[in-house]
Amino acid sequence: MRVNTLSLVALISTFSAATYADETVNISNWNGYIADDTLPSFTQATGIKATYDIHDSNEVLESKLMTGNTGYDVVSPSNHFLSRLIKAGAIQKLDRSQLPNWKNLDPALMKKLEVNDPGNQYGYPYMWGTAGIGYNVEKIKAIFGNTDVTHSWSLFFDENNIKKLSECGVAIIDNPTQILPITLNYLGLPPHSHEPADYKKAEQALLKIRPYVQYFHASKYISDLANGNVCAVIGFNGDIVQAAASAREAKNGIDIAYSIPDEGSTLWLDMVVMPKSAPHEKNGYAYMNYLLEPKVIANISNSIHYANPNSAADAFVDPAVKQDLAIYPPKSVMDKLFTVEDLPAAIARLSTRLWTKLKTNT
Repeated sequence: MRVNTLSLVALISTFSAATYADETVNISNWNGYIADDTLPSFTQATGIKATYDIHDSNEVLESKLMTGNTGYDVVSPSNHFLSRLIKAGAIQKLDRSQLPNWKNLDPALMKKLEVNDPGNQYGYPYMWGTAGIGYNVEKIKAIFGNTDVTHSWSLFFDENNIKKLSECGVAIIDNPTQILPITLNYLGLPPHSHEPADYKKAEQALLKIRPYVQYFHASKYISDLANGNVCAVIGFNGDIVQAAASAREAKNGIDIAYSIPDEGSTLWLDMVVMPKSAPHEKNGYAYMNYLLEPKVIANISNSIHYANPNSAADAFVDPAVKQDLAIYPPKSVMDKLFTVEDLPAAIARLSTRLWTKLKTNT
């Protein structure tokens, strides 16, 4: 789930329905989420010109798709939005006969995705990642004596622990879709409960630790962790990897690490799907199949440091990326991950109210 912004030295253009060429594919993806040479290489291989738009939130993309004629052929919503788009008829079932590289997809990941798309009929993952704990190694050791505490969510949810942490700064990603399931799971409740009473328990747990949380923000914690302004965060793995890289580049002596607690955490997947009104279906399928080429998707992972779902690509992923457990967790950890699900409207509204109350501290 790409929320931070990085430079994109690729073909990006804003387009209208009147300007499409026959040999064109129109794509919408997250910012900074592709290798510099992916689109030029695709055009060279197929003769199809790729126009590339960016969206900065699932809500923005969903709004466009719900209007109908977006002009897009291929888009990348996050997995928890997938079921909503399916129910709304905004995206189409895929014709796998036009995706011969489908066979390269990791069956285990595809199985987890079935909570959003039973039978994997409407899309496949582009990149995937996790939510977990990013922390300043030396500061955690100074407070607790070692880093063992980072292997449990009690580092945040135990008031004694987070009170100590608050001395060096605590931040939580502004993302109820991730934090509420994590909280519910920690409490021993279904992470995607449909019971209002369960959310009341989650609310109580979060309000209890609220005084010790410096802020909730989508991305500010990346630079703050790298600079030493906070020492522990709940955030996305890719953001923590970026913070660690920034600290190394700055040579500021700050060692940043990432942990997925033993209780388990969320698995997010950004998808590749085709809108119902795609104007260039054939070209869209050509691009979708191209992304399933092992060397192509491995090159993207090597560029943006996110895990891809392509088993055949493993041999082409840089060892530094593939062996980074923050990017590619071991199977023992993968087995404890759960995908984020779309919730009934009433529960979604309840979650929004809860989160607003938490953020405003009222």
